[in-house]
Amino acid sequence: MTMPHPWTDLERRVLEPLETPFLIQAFLDNLPYSTEPVYRCPRSVVRDRLAHCFDGAVFAAAALRRLGHPPRIVDLRAWRDDDHVLAVYRRDGFWGAVSKSNCAGLRLREPVFRNLRELVMSYFEFYFNVESAKSLRAYSVPLDLDAAYGAGWVIRDETMELIATRLDRLRHFSLLRPEMISALNPVDPRTYAAGMLGADERGLFRPAPEQPAPVTG
Repeated sequence: MTMPHPWTDLERRVLEPLETPFLIQAFLDNLPYSTEPVYRCPRSVVRDRLAHCFDGAVFAAAALRRLGHPPRIVDLRAWRDDDHVLAVYRRDGFWGAVSKSNCAGLRLREPVFRNLRELVMSYFEFYFNVESAKSLRAYSVPLDLDAAYGAGWVIRDETMELIATRLDRLRHFSLLRPEMISALNPVDPRTYAAGMLGADERGLFRPAPEQPAPVTG
């Protein structure tokens, strides 16, 4: 059953040109990255012209919904780094993604991936923290926002906190075995520089210093 979203005429004028995932991504790329500790629903993103990765993924899900895709988002879980959120979709059975990121390598993926894990792993080499450590560790099952919240999530900021909490509680699948993690190399300087191109320093996650192992005996 079609579930119309309560867009205003002004919002429709903003959304109507976003006729492909690529154009949705371009719209997000042109928004300043929000460093504020607040969530914005898609209506607020259009109004404020500001978004971070969570806001951007939910907005992208709403924009993809207008193109006939279920509005689904996936959580990427990281170690000593921010989590990341993708709006995912399928074309001819293959997965793609749109997302807002402070880092250059964590944005659009074309719909060429056979399954969700394959899509997620395409982010692995580009997902690193300010310590040059590759930090992606797990991904969630997709969350269908219409199925979970009806149409109201598009216009209600208060629903965003509920979505964030639910995402965190979804089943997540580990990507790496412990022996893989212990053998990871740091990201090389060129890839680091490319990934941070255009990043807002205020929005970068700063891990707390690791505590030394306790002395025993």
